[in-house]
Amino acid sequence: MVDYEQRVDVHALRERRVERARAAMAAAGLDALLVWKDENVRFLSGLRAQIIQGKSALLNGCLLRVDGTMTLFASGGEIDRVRARMPWIEDVRPIPIMEARGLVRGAFETAVLPALGDLGRIGIDELAYAQVEAFAELAPGVRLADGDAVMQRARLVKDAGELELMRGACAIAEAVTETAIDAVRPGVKECEVAGEAMRTLYRLGGEMAHLATPFVASGGNMSPPQRFSSDKLIGEGDIVFIDIGAMWNGYYADIGRAVVCGRPTRRQQEVYTAVYHGLQAAVRAMRAGNTNDDVAAAVRHEGIERGFGDDFLSLFIGHGIGMGANEPPYIGEALAGAETIELRTGMTMAIEPLIWVPGVGVRLEDTIAVGEDGGIPLSRSPFDERLLLD
Repeated sequence: MVDYEQRVDVHALRERRVERARAAMAAAGLDALLVWKDENVRFLSGLRAQIIQGKSALLNGCLLRVDGTMTLFASGGEIDRVRARMPWIEDVRPIPIMEARGLVRGAFETAVLPALGDLGRIGIDELAYAQVEAFAELAPGVRLADGDAVMQRARLVKDAGELELMRGACAIAEAVTETAIDAVRPGVKECEVAGEAMRTLYRLGGEMAHLATPFVASGGNMSPPQRFSSDKLIGEGDIVFIDIGAMWNGYYADIGRAVVCGRPTRRQQEVYTAVYHGLQAAVRAMRAGNTNDDVAAAVRHEGIERGFGDDFLSLFIGHGIGMGANEPPYIGEALAGAETIELRTGMTMAIEPLIWVPGVGVRLEDTIAVGEDGGIPLSRSPFDERLLLD
């Protein structure tokens, strides 16, 4: 915070997020939302908590009632800090890691059920089975409903303040990516490149990477892609792909760039050029009123036109992003049950086409907001012009 200009008022932003969640809750006919996912707890309460790998949705929870009152269920390690530094949280109750059956039951008896009171229909985003059992045994009158879909709707469209925070996350992610690119040279390990990038992430105040496993893959490790960094030595002529991103103020940025170590081959240029134009086609197609299917078709058309229509990675082409690193809606999801979603101004997506053929794999990725006349890139890292044919 500074005294010479107005910046994002994060407290007002948090209040607007809560109002969106309340509206979505009321539309779904819920009396309350009880959320446990890290991103949903952060969205409602502003809690930036210690994250233990593999324990998401087991550490902290937040109960938001339809009247706007809130109870935060926090790990014992967070309670004192919440009381000292988060004055907007008036009701905070300690809970254990919600995993051991006896501790879960105790937490329900002493913290969760007293906070629920006589609430009837409650939206839940995620529960361990011990919590499901506790609801059934200790609160048989409570009706559980899908609260995750409600939170997805509340988080779907970002306002101007959220987009500004995402631009800040992108600026850090761009520096992370540039640091990684600068570290690429023959004889350097993929994990060394990731290590240099992570130093920049933390030096600039990033909270964490977009991925728990920073993705640096070179040469044959991109065909097919090995989606983590290893001790492989980067060789002369390798394409090196970097996907690390950043989180800042609770919002994620997702950026991926491929560069060549040395001089490119014609085949590398052909694949890279197809992916590049696929990404640019996605940007043009990301205008309000189009659908996620329209964006996927635009990307695939560029691959088909350049002879790579059958060579896309068997994964979606893009995903929603915001307080979740990877969230609905999806672009180009080929699995059963994929939904067609109309794009709305302020939605944010990470578009990440990946084409691989034997010996060559390329992905390029940007974080993009839906606009009235086309996508608005929030990330702006440069591309490797040595690999572009047109």
